[in-house]
Amino acid sequence: MSRTTFEYTLRLIFKDLSKKPLENRQGRPTIDAEKQLPLALWVLSTPDSYRSVCDRFNVGRATAIRTVRRVVKALIKLKSRFISWPNHQEALHTAAELERASGFPGVIGIIDGTHIKIPAPKENSAAYLNRKNVHSIQLQVVCNQKRKFTHCYVGQSGSMHDQRVLRVSPLRHILNSEEYFPENSHLIGDAAYSVHPHLLTPFKDNDHLSRQQLNYNNCLSSARMTIERAIGLLKCRFRSLLDKLYMTRTDLIPYTILACCILHNICIDLNDFIEVPLVLTRNEDVQGDNPTVRRRLAERKRQHIMENLRIRI
Repeated sequence: MSRTTFEYTLRLIFKDLSKKPLENRQGRPTIDAEKQLPLALWVLSTPDSYRSVCDRFNVGRATAIRTVRRVVKALIKLKSRFISWPNHQEALHTAAELERASGFPGVIGIIDGTHIKIPAPKENSAAYLNRKNVHSIQLQVVCNQKRKFTHCYVGQSGSMHDQRVLRVSPLRHILNSEEYFPENSHLIGDAAYSVHPHLLTPFKDNDHLSRQQLNYNNCLSSARMTIERAIGLLKCRFRSLLDKLYMTRTDLIPYTILACCILHNICIDLNDFIEVPLVLTRNEDVQGDNPTVRRRLAERKRQHIMENLRIRI
């Protein structure tokens, strides 16, 4: 994080980190806000243990833990300001930019999920084991062409499938509302998600795909690289999410992860980037509770886009 970004963030949460001195108050005074934010950022941005952090900032372990929680709580208050669904104009701008880059039309956001590794919880730890037999918590994000998150949902256990996470998240209600998708736009995602009129996915590769279907998949994959870069940027900036988030209270972990996403968006807004290695026709009413109708319309929409895409392979 650059000095400009740090100072901007400090101004945003300064009042929440500063406590007025109270008369007859016992114990040591609260450390300065100018020290609290760097301490919390160091914890989030490095895999250092609290013993190392306490030695670096000359504070006790309890003080360090309370400081991180205080900074996270202050950042969570900014969620609606920095993580919000695009308005009509922003959505159309995102669609134009992504179509210019990948050839895929109408994309106002890309959805994906990622696992944040955590220590084995004391209660119900088996539920947090993901397919790689590692304890984790799910983070589902949607980003725009600038790699800025427009929707975040975190807190489900690592054993839950991506499609199931989507079904229980608030994004499910957004997908079923036309008002959030101007001019028949949509999100795109990988094969882990089911096709939906507002969420297009690749054709299943059964070694018998036509040239148009392969071209469709190629263009969609090209557009999806944006979310891969966004998640890579998030985890490279906040290494605690890349290695392992050493927290034992599963009720507080989602807030810490969400605070990192907010800081990520603040950095994007201020053009504070770091280099990240590449990882990776006929109108019908859509019945919100009828998955059969939604899937039929989604497949028709996917077919129409496939047939009209410029061949790039």
